[in-house]
Amino acid sequence: MTFQELNLSQPLLRAVAQAGYQTPSPIQAGAIPPVLAGRDLLGCAQTGTGKTAAFALPMLDRLAANPPRKKGAVRALILTPTRELALQIGESFALYGKYLPLRCAVIFGGVGQAPQVEALKKGVEILVACPGRLNDLIGQGFVDLAGVEIFVLDEADRMLDMGFVHDVKKVIAKLPARRQNLMFSATMPAEIEQLAAGILRDPARVKVDPVSSTVDRIDQSLYFVQKGNKRYLLPWLIQNLQPPVVNALVFSRTKHGADKIARDLVKQGIPAAAIHGNKSQSARVAALEGFKAGKTRVLVATDIAARGIDISELSHVFNYDLPEVPETYVHRIGRTARAGADGTAVSFCAPEEQEYLAGIEKLNRKKIPVVTGHPWDGAPAPAKPEAPAAVVRTRRPEPAPQQTKRNEEKIMEDTEKRASRPAEGGEGRSRRNRRREGGAQQSAPRPERPARGGSNAQPKFDPHFLSGPEVPAVPMRTVPTAQSPKTASRDRIVEARQQPAPARNQNNGGKNQGQNPGRKGGKNPAAPAPKQNAKQPQPQKAAPAEKAEKPARAEKNSSPRPEKNPAPRPERNQGGRGRRNRTPARDDDPGLVLISRRPPQQKFANFEDYMTAHGGATAPIEDHTEE
Repeated sequence: MTFQELNLSQPLLRAVAQAGYQTPSPIQAGAIPPVLAGRDLLGCAQTGTGKTAAFALPMLDRLAANPPRKKGAVRALILTPTRELALQIGESFALYGKYLPLRCAVIFGGVGQAPQVEALKKGVEILVACPGRLNDLIGQGFVDLAGVEIFVLDEADRMLDMGFVHDVKKVIAKLPARRQNLMFSATMPAEIEQLAAGILRDPARVKVDPVSSTVDRIDQSLYFVQKGNKRYLLPWLIQNLQPPVVNALVFSRTKHGADKIARDLVKQGIPAAAIHGNKSQSARVAALEGFKAGKTRVLVATDIAARGIDISELSHVFNYDLPEVPETYVHRIGRTARAGADGTAVSFCAPEEQEYLAGIEKLNRKKIPVVTGHPWDGAPAPAKPEAPAAVVRTRRPEPAPQQTKRNEEKIMEDTEKRASRPAEGGEGRSRRNRRREGGAQQSAPRPERPARGGSNAQPKFDPHFLSGPEVPAVPMRTVPTAQSPKTASRDRIVEARQQPAPARNQNNGGKNQGQNPGRKGGKNPAAPAPKQNAKQPQPQKAAPAEKAEKPARAEKNSSPRPEKNPAPRPERNQGGRGRRNRTPARDDDPGLVLISRRPPQQKFANFEDYMTAHGGATAPIEDHTEE
């Protein structure tokens, strides 16, 4: 049978003749007539038997002969599982339909979508796509499948293995009900039969070879070798095998293993490159094109390259790792012996891969010939180098269970003691505060502070933490040591109120003397104060606190505002009229107003010791404003 007998159009016959095809393959001879007649088709044939031309040639013939249902719409859709297969199918359509006015585009993930979108906007009759990117573009509104006339699902079993069944069903839901369906697969498990039953309507079935059988022209051989010795056996076979290895495709089970195999081959002087899913699309295309051009002698790949990659005149296929799925073995070795050529398939089997080998031989219904006598036949696996002594870290010995139990009991006892200890002074204070206050209680009694809310708690004092504002000090009399702390504090306040206005404002200047430096025309603050008027009342020395309030209020009205912003005056703690009561914080001390910002060089137990060490109440206050 020839292609002329298949009733193809002249433009197609001319393109096929230029491609070098003379007689159709069995799958082409069986699939082209029913597809030209418009029937659905279920094709089952091994890879490398010409399945792409089996559906591409009749599709191009039908699309060129019939006018489109919708102008500018996509008329044919081909779904493929891998990017490489999509590119290859696109090249086949460009080759077979170069004399037909039909435009073809290929879309897939892993690259930018802008060029693909531009091609779609120009108008495409034939679209080759991977399911993931196609669904994305459909969701974005760039692809409309309402005008599809022919739908092709290529490598249907691989779609099922890679988990694309849900994506395929989403695409099918967007297709019109009236269409022609074609499904091709290398194997035909029960799941594919169920999928075909839901898509195809009264299909024509074309089965060339027995299901899951390998091509008879492939010379298969098996090498038993330890897993660690595979890296030495592979380059030895590539360099010494007869017939010689022109180019080879090596399959690895993992992506990391593919990279490692390629690096080992390069170290042995064999040009090699790796291709797998973690590689970018540009790197995968570059590696594949370099291998097809002969620049790279060995291409190491995972099963992503096991389907639909048409490499002309591939001499050898190496199964570095046996596949876990028996059908995958068929797809791998089918990369060689394509289009009537001969090929060789070499497989390595480690002791832990015996189960995979049994499944492969059961599927093929024959034993794979075993090669013995090679340098690593029965050789033990190379020992792994031991880690250096410096890397080994000794672990700290764990305590005995009894010691651990005693430690836990001790911790629990300490926790119970702390929880049951009564609070001091009516409030729970930390151990550090109690220890600090203990020294103060031994040296001298602490001065009482005004009651607040009925609490009798004593104020805390720590000269390192000053929370009160800094205010100018007021000269006061020395308090006799025989007086109680409460009486001494009251007497100091009374003495401060009994001081006359000129004496208290000697440095700042009084309002009556016109020495306010902040007002216009004020005199020099450094000038001596004028003599007191004889008519001014003299301060009383021994006046009670009740009668001393009036001079204090008069001083408030007569005292001028200073030029700079000094710290606020201390407020009275006992309900004075016309002034808001200021309640000191819990950690404040009545004597903190006399302490400057400079941190003390020595700690004191209480306020009285601090005043005694600094010259008493009459000592001048140091000025640290410029510091």
